[in-house]
Amino acid sequence: MARGHETRTVRRARAAGALPLVVALMSAAALTGAAFYTVDRASCADPAQYIRHDNHVELVGGCVNTADLPATVPDKFNPVVAPGEIEHGNYRP
Repeated sequence: MARGHETRTVRRARAAGALPLVVALMSAAALTGAAFYTVDRASCADPAQYIRHDNHVELVGGCVNTADLPATVPDKFNPVVAPGEIEHGNYRP
């Protein structure tokens, strides 16, 4: 009789240990489905593409209008430096 009780305890412990795994897999599946649904519903007449130039890559096209993006304001601790322009304060060999 004691043997049957031990078997049930082991089964319960295994089931309790598997529950977080099942919940994690179901959450991952739900998030993946939501991502596919969102991407499927996002329509864009001009899909973006990356174009490689001499020493950089540029994102061209897409549904984002640059007027919708917030402007960058230089501050005294992190001034905006044009690409290719090097100042003595930000140069690291």
